Amino acid sequence: MEKLQELYDSLIKKYGRQGWWPINNKYRPGNYDYPNNNLERFEICVGAILTQNTSWINVVKALDNLRKKGLLDPHNMSIAKEERIGELIKPSGYFNQKAKKLKEFAWFFLSHGTDDNDHDVPKREELLEIWGIGPETADSILLYAYKKPEFVIDAYTKSLLLHERIIKGDESYDMLKSLFQENLPKDYKLYNEYHALIVEWGKNQAKN
Repeated sequence: MEKLQELYDSLIKKYGRQGWWPINNKYRPGNYDYPNNNLERFEICVGAILTQNTSWINVVKALDNLRKKGLLDPHNMSIAKEERIGELIKPSGYFNQKAKKLKEFAWFFLSHGTDDNDHDVPKREELLEIWGIGPETADSILLYAYKKPEFVIDAYTKSLLLHERIIKGDESYDMLKSLFQENLPKDYKLYNEYHALIVEWGKNQAKN
């Protein structure tokens, strides 16, 4: 479907490269080398969980709190009490649930290795088996933390496709994901940038 490529071209012309996912709140437009190590991967995964049902501004506050206490580390988080994690991530909302999700994920992350060069890439099915992780979060983790070409579908994606009259609005997550992955090159850099551009479009729509 040429329409999807044309839409991408128009978005990047309008907004430019986004440099998403930010690490330590630093954006690197056009640089797809990151993440480079397990701590950076883990920070992205934590952010993907924290951003559920909240804005990125709130996630940044929660990440900063975790960073100051040394909990953006899978080992430290795995042994921290849920109550302590919950207090630190309060800005992101649903903090008790998210604290449990983060603990569960930290153990999962550690089970895949602690060495930067010997860390197994999780399978999508494995991520979906973790309590509190659904398709959108799993795909965000695979795309941004592990550089795997899994297109992320969120509310902004649906809004944009409806706005462009590409969909009817009753399509499932998997149907929308397939729409992108079957009509675009299987390239994690493209998927990364496309999704980030859609988010930028959505934020600008909300301002208007």
